[in-house]
Amino acid sequence: MSQQPASGLRDDGWCFACGPHNPHGLHLSSFGFEGDQYVCDFTPQRHHQGWVGLVHGGIVATLLDEIMTRMLWERGVNAMTGELNIRYRQPAAIGQSLTVRGWVKRKRGKLIATEAQMELADGSVVAEAQAKFVET
Repeated sequence: MSQQPASGLRDDGWCFACGPHNPHGLHLSSFGFEGDQYVCDFTPQRHHQGWVGLVHGGIVATLLDEIMTRMLWERGVNAMTGELNIRYRQPAAIGQSLTVRGWVKRKRGKLIATEAQMELADGSVVAEAQAKFVET
């Protein structure tokens, strides 16, 4: 299903992170709100690897960006990432379940500040992100 918001941003199901039609994508689908946080679970496979047995940092970055972007979209806000800063805390192993959480920090006009983090099953933090989104 293709969606086209008034801003002209469109979804045709080929998003690398959540698109069901993209054969090379992450196929994220377990999204939902837990209070003010938007949450998704993901278990990386070997084709998401960087160093042997570890999730590639670019995949971690993609997951963090996606949770914040999709959270805004689910709230009816059409926005694009303007800035993304990531702090990697520890590696994540291939095959290990990860939880990604995102939330809005503040909104001023068309600028929205968000934060996110990725956690292991024991709650320890893999990476944290801060982003600025521009509403279209």
